[in-house]
Amino acid sequence: MNLRLHGRARTTPAVRAEIQATPPSITDAELARRYGVSKPTIAKWRERTTVHDASHTAHRLQTTLTPAQEYIVVELRKLRRLALLDLLVVVREFLNPNVSRAGLGRCLARHGVSRLQALEPPPPRPDQGKPFKAYEPGFVHVDVKYLPQVPDETTRRCLFVAIDRATRWVFVQIRPHKTAAAAQAFLAALKKAAPFRIRTLLSDNGSEFTDRLLFNKQKQASGEHEFDRLCAALEIEHRLTKPRHPQTNGMVERFNGRISEVPATHRFNCAEDLAQTLMHYVWLYNHHLPQLALQNRTPLQAMKDWQKQKPELFKKPVINRAGLDKYFSLFKCLCLNKSF
Repeated sequence: MNLRLHGRARTTPAVRAEIQATPPSITDAELARRYGVSKPTIAKWRERTTVHDASHTAHRLQTTLTPAQEYIVVELRKLRRLALLDLLVVVREFLNPNVSRAGLGRCLARHGVSRLQALEPPPPRPDQGKPFKAYEPGFVHVDVKYLPQVPDETTRRCLFVAIDRATRWVFVQIRPHKTAAAAQAFLAALKKAAPFRIRTLLSDNGSEFTDRLLFNKQKQASGEHEFDRLCAALEIEHRLTKPRHPQTNGMVERFNGRISEVPATHRFNCAEDLAQTLMHYVWLYNHHLPQLALQNRTPLQAMKDWQKQKPELFKKPVINRAGLDKYFSLFKCLCLNKSF
């Protein structure tokens, strides 16, 4: 049995239990002589209901600083990196003339700022290089997600999403069904809307994109699916993700999670309201939301830079779409997570 007793404890849990079990007729003096301890020790253990040592932490902190003063002290420590003695001079001069060096040190320790080295920013990590191959515009991820059913609908519609790996440019389209015909119509609309030439398209193994895994989990795509034939006709290489590995298509999956916040935080009375809101969100995303992965550029700005560097990758000029003033209130509502 692992016992943790105070360094100066004169009794063990067994002795304490015997003391507590003695009848009141036996006096504290008699028990003190029997166990070789003082009468206050006997009285203490007779009053307690446990045989374990209590905490020796003070019930009230020995400090002259108020909570507001402690907050200021901690912020000074973090912002100015003042040594303990320098901080003590400042605190005595401007906050509390009665603070002691030990009390100030305990204050810093309680708030986890007692070591100046711990407040320094971590050293920059060595450059590990890019984890993924850098792609030019034209490598597009596609996926499908179900939309919530609104009051004027009898079934749920599907949102087809495409995102370019290099520029993060997004194109979406709402279709009534998740079928191969809907996927073909979406691809045709995507090719018409994209300013760049689509060379490669990555999708999951859904039946709307491929005939793989329909009957046998080991079955490979035949290339005869309607979507595959359309890709071949448009001179687009169609790739499939590894089964049960959605992270392969993680870029479009992350955008799906992002756009899912719109219907999850707003109430729509009709399908048209939902469709307009999603289209407006995609417009804002492409034109006015800088992204860290693009060096704080918007997808449209990144696309324009690519067109200047490699115009042969594009089939038409990249232009802005007007509407910032019209949709500014919508953008504000989405950022503040409010209904409109």
